[in-house]
Amino acid sequence: MEFADRLIPLVDEGLGNNAYLLDLGDGRALAVDPSLDLRGVGEVAARRGLRIAYVAETHLHADFLSGARQLHADHGALILASAAGQRTFEHQRIADGDEADLGGLRLRALATPGHTPEHLSFLLLDGDREIGVFTGGSLTVEAAARTDLISPGQTEDLGRAQYASLHRLAALPEATAVWPTHGAGSFCSAPPGAARTSTIGAEKAANALLAAPTEDAFVRMLLGSLGSYPEYFARLGELNRHGQLITAAPVLPALDASSVRAMLADGAYVIDVRPVRDYAAGHIPGSVSIPLGAQFATWLGWLLPPDVPIVILRNPGQDPAQILWPALSIGYTTIAGELFGGIAAWTGDLATTRLTRPSDVNGETVVDVRQASERAGGHLPGAHLIELGALARQAADLPRGPVLVMCGHGERAATGASLLERAGHHDLSILDGGASDWAEAAGQRLVTGR
Repeated sequence: MEFADRLIPLVDEGLGNNAYLLDLGDGRALAVDPSLDLRGVGEVAARRGLRIAYVAETHLHADFLSGARQLHADHGALILASAAGQRTFEHQRIADGDEADLGGLRLRALATPGHTPEHLSFLLLDGDREIGVFTGGSLTVEAAARTDLISPGQTEDLGRAQYASLHRLAALPEATAVWPTHGAGSFCSAPPGAARTSTIGAEKAANALLAAPTEDAFVRMLLGSLGSYPEYFARLGELNRHGQLITAAPVLPALDASSVRAMLADGAYVIDVRPVRDYAAGHIPGSVSIPLGAQFATWLGWLLPPDVPIVILRNPGQDPAQILWPALSIGYTTIAGELFGGIAAWTGDLATTRLTRPSDVNGETVVDVRQASERAGGHLPGAHLIELGALARQAADLPRGPVLVMCGHGERAATGASLLERAGHHDLSILDGGASDWAEAAGQRLVTGR
């Protein structure tokens, strides 16, 4: 079997992350940085007839709950993780230079602090030949992972540690493959790159951070690229230090309309995961629209407290597993159930929200909820630029009257409109399209820059 066929990246498009499963060739496998949603890992292992014998953890993850402890429980996997991480569950504590014999291949730990203080990279060796390095949140494709997730007081010091770590990795042979955890779309990456894997040679040629002339210049460049990140990132590192276990697959119990109404009165949230057009046509007043898609978990964790009861409103064709597992992977365990029968079963009033075509924008207060890096490429003149994650806090500052919410396509705009509705705004509409659609329809130029 060619080595390329033995390493299987398991991509989470929503979180923008990779886990890896390495077929060791003898019926055993190594998993690297798996999340608690182990469905993909399990499917690949079952298809290949593999038992997961080892799990390597590069760092205490902030953007997802780790599946390492679960793999230990399910497969008897030996967990390899940094001694400096002070994990409280059973694992092999390793430090810089320690090696694990995988049976023909070796895994060598390299201390690469920066993204987190205890961060390790894992160099995969065949004899004395460096095959590749699992870089986790250290060196990523044409970037590096951010250093501001621990505390503001440590951000610069970790940035300087990241500089040393990247240059340590860059000293590996140029043919060495680079297998990062964080990639395109990850809020841990700063900034995200388009590709997901690379080589040391390619990074030395194209990674602007590696080309920084001094450590000070590196730190300025890295910290200057940092944008906002989901609020749940502040909680998960500590949860991962203790490890998580699932004793049964999550389920979505059926709730009748009267039960949902009583829960709403007690402070529960309804999360409407239907497509934007369905939400706009009729929704439970005060519900939060998060259309089901790759980034469902990101926005759930960014916008909702982790301890409130949640009721799901979905269409019949939407898979409950695609709601429950992503939520569980970021520590949301309070989904109480779903409105049985969907929107047709609701016995109270329904609210509606207009969908506005780009050609029909006419004098409304425009709120652009995209990330700052997206808006810099072009936004409507006079638009209020408020990232979706900050919108609920700033809703009271918006003028009363008609408000048009926009994003890149409409999904986040629907979420923004639902948050404004909860905050007391009522004359709301959602732009059915993005900034470039408006510019084409209006024959006007977008404003660029921040």
